[in-house]
Amino acid sequence: MSGTSEGPTPAADLDRSAVTDSNDNTYYRVFAAAPHAMAVVGREGLVVSANPAFGELLGTDPAELAGRPAADLVDLASDARTWHAYREVLRGRQARLRCTRRLKHPEGHSVWAQVTVSPLADGAPGVLVSVADVSARRELQARLRHLQMHDPVTRLPNRTLFFERLTAALEAESYEQSGTGRIGLCYLDLDGFKAVNDTLGHRVGDRLLAAVAERLTRVAEEAGCARAGTPLVARLGGDEFALLVEDSTGTEQVADLAESCLTALQAPFDLAGQRLSLSASIGVVERHAAGTTATGLMQAADTTLYWAKADGKSRWTLFDPERNAHRMTRQALSSTLRPAIDRGEFALEYQPLVGMEDGTLSGVEALIRWNHPQFGRLTPNRFIGLAEEDGSIVPLGRWALGTACRQARRWQLDHPGEPPIFVSVNVAVRQVWDSDLVADVAETLAETGLAPHLLQLELTESAVMGSAGRPLQVLQALSDMGVRIAIDDFGTGYSNLAYLSRLPVSVLKLDGSFVRGFQYEETTAKGTAAVPPNPADEVIVEAMIQLAHRLGLTVTAECVETSAQATRLRRIGCDTGQGWLYSRPVPPDRISELLGTQSYAVGKP
Repeated sequence: MSGTSEGPTPAADLDRSAVTDSNDNTYYRVFAAAPHAMAVVGREGLVVSANPAFGELLGTDPAELAGRPAADLVDLASDARTWHAYREVLRGRQARLRCTRRLKHPEGHSVWAQVTVSPLADGAPGVLVSVADVSARRELQARLRHLQMHDPVTRLPNRTLFFERLTAALEAESYEQSGTGRIGLCYLDLDGFKAVNDTLGHRVGDRLLAAVAERLTRVAEEAGCARAGTPLVARLGGDEFALLVEDSTGTEQVADLAESCLTALQAPFDLAGQRLSLSASIGVVERHAAGTTATGLMQAADTTLYWAKADGKSRWTLFDPERNAHRMTRQALSSTLRPAIDRGEFALEYQPLVGMEDGTLSGVEALIRWNHPQFGRLTPNRFIGLAEEDGSIVPLGRWALGTACRQARRWQLDHPGEPPIFVSVNVAVRQVWDSDLVADVAETLAETGLAPHLLQLELTESAVMGSAGRPLQVLQALSDMGVRIAIDDFGTGYSNLAYLSRLPVSVLKLDGSFVRGFQYEETTAKGTAAVPPNPADEVIVEAMIQLAHRLGLTVTAECVETSAQATRLRRIGCDTGQGWLYSRPVPPDRISELLGTQSYAVGKP
């Protein structure tokens, strides 16, 4: 601001006339002796009089300040809001203005000053500008903020300061004017750090954290030398660290930073006679800043860090949107699984089990489907694992057992002139441990009227082999009841053949990998085999079939897809076939249509 005085009044006379009346100079003596920097400013914004403290604060003779624009002296015109408020006080439209300004002293140092502008007493024209040096207070506040925003162990920025910087970096004005408009994050967790604390104590653990912080800081500084900016290194708590890359140039830059962190931590740490080695797992996220929130970025980083640990630790893993979507879907399914049972969202389809010798339909396997309102029709591989984890497999398995048995009995009643077919139902290990499976089966058979020999229960090989205690007792009780027990996916688990003879098992279901291993017997135009058969596959399957028959068991081959496979399986003595050659899993009414045929129409869906 600039202005001119009305006349060349001497400064000394100007000072006295501004603060005294004609008879008393008391006010002037107080004004001049006051330890606080003050100046009287006229309505035009020019200094009328300044006391010695005001001149000392600005490093200038107070007499030389008269007639100068006050706004220039105390920086009131640097921003529009303060300048407007100052003009309003000068015009008597606002009671007071208070602001903090950083003033430049002629000797070169800066002074933090609190500037107050208020009207003069008794309605006298002009305003009083008082300035207080708050540099010491600001320095104390800065030190306190530093302590508040930094970790005392590593001296790195803490979680609060990290999120402050992250939030600021994601604001539109931070990246729209300049920079790449992208942001990157390495979220690091030390592998096995808890063991250090537990065995060597927290003092050694703190020294280790400080040493890790030094190495990560060095990595960030080296990365900053090669790029435009140095990544922010912060300790988020415990043994978790973060490296924030503002204006990242892409995934490669952040991945290189993560790799450098892993390399830096590979060398052993020497701490007061203790030589320690450790590794770290790092989640890496890099994306456009636009549309990204601090919470969303940290959630992605936390998820990716979990993947890195689950994949074997001592590695970095890049965020994968598809993998994350699968994880989110998994969580959504898990949270709605139990209510879905009550809402009746599950249904059973049935896949035929066909006699290899005569092609007759001898039974069906019940396969569960989830008609999810959001994700559509889901097959068992999408939700059975979740059901086993949270225990909902027990009520779900009980529902499947009852539904399958009622359907098998209905087929029997609807086709009284045909030999009844059995229904095979899968049973999870947790159903054996967490429920009274024997009582559930007995109650279901009694309610539905289905004969026990028309029910087959399938358990995986890993669940059956080596069974002892309660599982073996349950299997024996079910077998004594007349229910058939089948080992599913046989040949992929323990394969404890010696123990097999002591189990109450009726059927072995060969895993589909053995059947798929059969080479197709296709021929060329010249009559030669296009793909030579692999004798080993047939020898293995034939040996398992012979073993099963010696033990009094029947064998079902899964995943039969071609007539060539069916022919070879029949030739080596396989009893039953199941697979797309015969039929995909179908609704109950389609099985009703198939009943009564003399032989199964191979390949008919």
